[in-house]
Amino acid sequence: MTVLVASPIFVPLLTAVAAAFAYRRPALQQAISFAGILALLGCAVALVAAAMEGRPMSVSFGGWEAPFGIEFKVDRLGAIMVLLTAIMGLAALLFQVGDPETSPGGTPRKPFVLPLLHGMLIGVCGAFVTADLFNMYVWFEVMLIGVLGLFAAGGRMDQLEATFKYFVLNVAGTLLLVVAVGSVYAVTGQLNYTALSEAAALLSPGMALVLLGSLAVAFLVKAGAFPLFAWLPAAYHTLPGPVLALVAGLLTKVGVYALLRVFGDVFAPAPDAALDVARSALGWIAAATMLTGVLGAAYHWDMRRILGFHIISQIGYMLLGIALGSDAGNGGTLFYTAHHIIVKANLFFIAAMVWRLTGSYDLRRIGGLANARPALALVFAIPALSLVGIPPLSGFWAKLIVLREALALGHVAWTVVALVVSFLTLYSMMKIWMEAFWKPHPDPSRPLEARGLAPAWCVTVGLALVTVAIGLFPEALAAYCMAAAAEIGGVP
Repeated sequence: MTVLVASPIFVPLLTAVAAAFAYRRPALQQAISFAGILALLGCAVALVAAAMEGRPMSVSFGGWEAPFGIEFKVDRLGAIMVLLTAIMGLAALLFQVGDPETSPGGTPRKPFVLPLLHGMLIGVCGAFVTADLFNMYVWFEVMLIGVLGLFAAGGRMDQLEATFKYFVLNVAGTLLLVVAVGSVYAVTGQLNYTALSEAAALLSPGMALVLLGSLAVAFLVKAGAFPLFAWLPAAYHTLPGPVLALVAGLLTKVGVYALLRVFGDVFAPAPDAALDVARSALGWIAAATMLTGVLGAAYHWDMRRILGFHIISQIGYMLLGIALGSDAGNGGTLFYTAHHIIVKANLFFIAAMVWRLTGSYDLRRIGGLANARPALALVFAIPALSLVGIPPLSGFWAKLIVLREALALGHVAWTVVALVVSFLTLYSMMKIWMEAFWKPHPDPSRPLEARGLAPAWCVTVGLALVTVAIGLFPEALAAYCMAAAAEIGGVP
């Protein structure tokens, strides 16, 4: 049991170290990387299977029991997030085989890309299995180091500039987080989730609001929410395609997970007066996040920037579910998060394929893909329509769960904003469709040929089929997400 609970951290750690030692042998490094991600996937499946039995697994390290020892705890919520991380890691590694930006000839261009990628996964998985606030901060830092290395690995001037911007803006969020964690400890004397939950019930409404608000602001920076999202569009577009898809699919969701854990679990017993104010503020932030993100997407022509701003917009829907303060809202957020990780990563993978075929991400410089690659047009349509929320795809059910609960609780204004944003999302996806796929290519003499796309096709088609499967059979995932929300909410 101890080994299984700790596996989401130790498996990518061992993989990163082994891959780093094999930097002179690219083929061996690639093999180690795939073996590590498959091992992580197997452990994640085992964690989900164990969590479905309804008994969260935990282990303490350092010779001290909780709340004083370093505790890892895996419940339904943490288990499914680890599983999604492993799936996305496998997809990114498979896609990069033969990708000229990261792997000419099937091997990584830079010898430390794969160790850095697994280093990032250490931080992501660590955030999902830790059971105390300080170690949440630590894993955010581990994740930040890995991501900064991936930004700088290419060595281009725009990538180094993006590294600096990402570092400066995220360090601000990190400082906010460490101050918030220190404040929580100073007031309650606790950092362990369970002990802190008990202490939260004894706080005055004013103090609970201050502590919860300070944590929320720090995690909102990490989630890319309004008005703290500048780091995302300033940096993401410089990453190579498969790395960008992995980063875009996972990183902001760690911030959403942290907010869900704090609002729905750790501070759930806090005084209702404090929770009501914090949730109301979060709801309006969610609405603003939806609007600003989708308007930014409508403005741009670079596919990476359009999809990057849509990350921000869709984060708003996840925050809205948390702001509702109910098990159904929390379950809807988890469902939406799972759907969005798969769909958003797939859209970035498809954008990388478009670049391979046309030589550009700029919609004004490409076109003709519907005739030249009709299969790619179909594969794009599935995640694009799912992002909009067209039935019966996964995005429809994700939005239905969240917005139905919002209406049931009387939040009409937030619901109206969410519906308007859905229409604007449709506009953005139609913009990509009309420019990249429907209109003729501006340069008819350019051949739309690219070799080595077999791994990319496996990834994009596979993720599209997952999106369709969730849409046609949403009951299993919805039931799991609702059970996870009830579990962290203290409902047996």
